[in-house]
Amino acid sequence: MSMRKSAIAGIAAGVVAVAGSAGMVVAGGAEQAGNLDQSLRPNLGKPITPADLAPWNITILPDGTNLPPGSGRAADGEKIYAAKCAACHGDKGEGGIAGRVIGGPPKATLDGGKTIANFWPAATTLFDFIRRAMPYTAPRSLTDQEVYALTAYLLAANKLIGENDEINAKTLPQVKMPNRDNFIVRFPDRI
Repeated sequence: MSMRKSAIAGIAAGVVAVAGSAGMVVAGGAEQAGNLDQSLRPNLGKPITPADLAPWNITILPDGTNLPPGSGRAADGEKIYAAKCAACHGDKGEGGIAGRVIGGPPKATLDGGKTIANFWPAATTLFDFIRRAMPYTAPRSLTDQEVYALTAYLLAANKLIGENDEINAKTLPQVKMPNRDNFIVRFPDRI
């Protein structure tokens, strides 16, 4: 056993010993927690249900899993961009107090910057990021229709789709990003 593994094992054993002497449940998870006397439970909160979790389960996977219903076109997204994005990303997406979202060098470099067109591996990641984090001053305030439209606008402005293409749950995962093959999937068996 390496020194690192043995140090970790020693620390873990110490934590188990301290927790056990304090009367805490250390192992066994739900089984042991379910066997606890009601008087020992802290009575904080309530068990979470799938319905409670649904509004927060908004992760969009590269293959399009979890994309919501809806659609958008670049023309609609351009109007939304002007109203809700240009203040930070610049009128033409060239960057401002926030990063550039349109244009940039054809290949991502440390000095040239990473942009949608030259770095992002999946178009669905763009949708996920906009939906989850934009606009910066009011994250998660955009409707799914607005997110589809903004995604279409940014993809069209970066010449990754046509100006009149409609983006929706079926077409977005089919967009081929230029840098898609330059990423190593850390845990391919989890996909």
